[in-house]
Amino acid sequence: MKQTQKESQSKYQITPHEPVNNINQPDGVYSRRDFFKHTGLTLAGGVALASTLPTEKLFAAEPAAPKPIWANLVHLGYNMWADRKVDSWGDNSPDTIDSVTAKPYLRCDDKLWNDILAHMAKVGMNMVVIDLGEGVQYKSHPELAVKDSWSTERLKKELNKIRKMGIEPIPKLNFSTAHDTWLGTYARCVSSPTYYRVCSELIAEVAELFNKPRFFHLGYDEETAGHQEKYAFAVVRQHELWWNDFLFFVKEVEKHKIRPWIWSDYFWNHPEEFIKQMPHSVLQSNWYYGKSFDKNLNYVKTYLELDKQKFEQIPTASNWSCPENFENTVAFCREHLNPQRLLGFLQTPWRPTLEVFRKQHFQAIDLVAKVIAKYHD
Repeated sequence: MKQTQKESQSKYQITPHEPVNNINQPDGVYSRRDFFKHTGLTLAGGVALASTLPTEKLFAAEPAAPKPIWANLVHLGYNMWADRKVDSWGDNSPDTIDSVTAKPYLRCDDKLWNDILAHMAKVGMNMVVIDLGEGVQYKSHPELAVKDSWSTERLKKELNKIRKMGIEPIPKLNFSTAHDTWLGTYARCVSSPTYYRVCSELIAEVAELFNKPRFFHLGYDEETAGHQEKYAFAVVRQHELWWNDFLFFVKEVEKHKIRPWIWSDYFWNHPEEFIKQMPHSVLQSNWYYGKSFDKNLNYVKTYLELDKQKFEQIPTASNWSCPENFENTVAFCREHLNPQRLLGFLQTPWRPTLEVFRKQHFQAIDLVAKVIAKYHD
């Protein structure tokens, strides 16, 4: 859940990454018009891209544009925040305050889980990002499981069911030190040989469980002292160590031939570093949960800067702060971002999968449904 806004030596060395040209794009070129034709969107101002393309490309066979992503974040595990009981959080409701405290048991109601997925399929959503955390009895590290964590066999059956519903399941393990309570004692071993070994083994196991998914979300957001002020244990990687570990995770995911995906908020305060060090193979999800999309606002401007630097994006919205955010995010990004680098959109309710939060989960999906209907009429 997003709020407002010891360095050590490692064996992994930072190496600058040169930009990679759209690694997920098929050979050949598809036009802006093809993209909008496929998605049901219209060309802003009637301007076509054809005049900017080389002549030989205009007459080449053009593959169909990929289907736009309409994704939703759903939590299996939820030990991503405070490692102790806190006195305030977010809207300060008792349910919210309680939910952000790590628990020794799984917080995922089966009925709500199934109802969320069924509603997603009904409205035309085609991707679910599953925040795994402590929700799985990993065979490589069973010590991370809590009471009622799913067996790997159960998870694989669930993933097969999800695929049959027309929804693509994507794994998420958040390795930000602000959101890694699920790692148990290993969360206090950051940047050590033990930490690298455990994280590598978990990524490998999840990659296999998900049958080599298209993307692997690494989280890696909000790693600041401010975001951990209510925690018992706080740690922040900075400067070369932040990049050192991040590029380690990128390498671990990519060696399984999977594309890494992260939250992009590090760009907000470190734009020059980000542009220099961030591999273009990493899929970006900047996020902003407000109502007004003022281009001078740093969070909003980041969408434009990432596009300018030719990063592929899946912009992220939420009904955490206001219901208008998803529709406004889509409208802004459709108008201002290159459609060939705009892969789709991600909705993030930021609530555990518990009955007490059913209303927020269904509202989040209904807000996406409204946008899908608007642009696919």
